[in-house]
Amino acid sequence: MKADSVSLPGSFFTATVPRIKDIAELKTVLYVTYLVLRKQERRGADIVGVTYRELATEGSQLLAEFGEEELRRALNSAVEHGALLHAASDIGGVLEDVYSLAADASRSPTVNVFALYEQNIGIITPMIAEELKEAENTYPPGWIEEALREAVTLNKRSWRYIARILERWACEGKDSGESKGDAKKGGPDKYVRGKYGHLVRR
Repeated sequence: MKADSVSLPGSFFTATVPRIKDIAELKTVLYVTYLVLRKQERRGADIVGVTYRELATEGSQLLAEFGEEELRRALNSAVEHGALLHAASDIGGVLEDVYSLAADASRSPTVNVFALYEQNIGIITPMIAEELKEAENTYPPGWIEEALREAVTLNKRSWRYIARILERWACEGKDSGESKGDAKKGGPDKYVRGKYGHLVRR
């Protein structure tokens, strides 16, 4: 019987792996990546995700090794660091946690953010495209996806609302307590001088 195998693109090692912080997170991201790429090959889908239930079933060795609490922590950490994307989807009347590849393993992070925006918010105008590019260069990995999810959850489907979430996190610090000045090099003055500087109060 031929064993399942998938090919990992170079972007997985250059863009995804550097974001991973510990061995549990690495093993979890690798297994999610394997399941996603296998789905893509079998179904011919461009962008797919795997549910937590699928991961816990097919990756039962992960669950046995870490336990549910540690597996959940590893998944949340991977989402926080931008190695995975998370969404809550209604599947057959059941709300499921779905995880997909942050950079789609074969696409650039920019394309992925554009796809997320179009799937959840609407058509990307040239002005919004520029805003998205600038935001990617300004905020830490994962922030745009998380801000977008928060806006969708609150039914505030506009780039203006997403930008305000990002600006608030930059000014007040995100839920981890990490301020934007700590999250990216350049210090807090970088954000005072930037495009949204007028919104940042010391």
